[in-house]
Amino acid sequence: MPNTPVLKFGVAGVGVMGRNHARVAAEMREFDLTTVFDPDAVVAEGVAAAYEATPVTTAQAFVDAGLDAAVVATPNRFHAEVGVALLEKGVHVLVEKPIAATVADAQRMIDAAKANDRVLMVGQVERFNPAVETVKRAVADDEIISIQITRVGPFPPRMGEVGVVIDLAVHDIDIIRHLTGSEIVEVQPQLARTRAEREDTALLQFRLDNGVIAHITTNWVTPYKTRTLQVATKTKFIVADLITRQVTEYFGQQPDGSYSTKMLNSWPAEPLKKELEAFARAIHAGETPAVTGEDGLRNLEVALRCLGEH
Repeated sequence: MPNTPVLKFGVAGVGVMGRNHARVAAEMREFDLTTVFDPDAVVAEGVAAAYEATPVTTAQAFVDAGLDAAVVATPNRFHAEVGVALLEKGVHVLVEKPIAATVADAQRMIDAAKANDRVLMVGQVERFNPAVETVKRAVADDEIISIQITRVGPFPPRMGEVGVVIDLAVHDIDIIRHLTGSEIVEVQPQLARTRAEREDTALLQFRLDNGVIAHITTNWVTPYKTRTLQVATKTKFIVADLITRQVTEYFGQQPDGSYSTKMLNSWPAEPLKKELEAFARAIHAGETPAVTGEDGLRNLEVALRCLGEH
């Protein structure tokens, strides 16, 4: 975007995801990374030093840092508190998924963004995975019958405060809503706890308003990481590997059982960079962001229904 002002940018919470945001934003011409917040001074200073930013250790100092735009990547329970304070200060906010810990908190953020005429975008990064975009294009002119997503892997090194439904399945709930353009109306969850305080295995079945059925398999008990998306439509079957970004389309099945396949191109791009570019575009163009606060709220509602908490 020519001649658009560079946005003074900050990152709140520099764990794994926040550090990634800082790394990507620091290399982008749309942003000037000026401020990094983490309550752990050593962590804040370490990340800030890498990008010549100022470290702060309180949310208040971060809110008062004179930013134009910020990423909120704190633990979920602080998303609303930090997000609302920033929005009320006139700062555009990209909040990591899930949007907040509760539906009420999510609504507070949506209301604050509206009241202050700021962009609130939710970091559903898989939306920007080139493989997901390729699948979306491939099914655009077809009728989807079913979607199956597998997102499994080993236990995360640091257990957060949430189980697999909030940590992992929220990505897939968003993908399902994105591909179908429809809302999830029926939820049939099966959850298991084997090694953690919260669920570490989940089989989730959904029916959407438009009749599509969907299934998510997710866990932290698989020794290797798998991320696959399968979509059946009236005329084809598409399989995408969200890690390698390889997308294959199977079509033209014959009476003898033979069929044709073709590889679909998915362009190499870092999803997080595409997400941050979309955030900057929404700010400069004053347009609705790719993933709205309402999207985040719907994804959270479905996840909480799966957990029996809604």
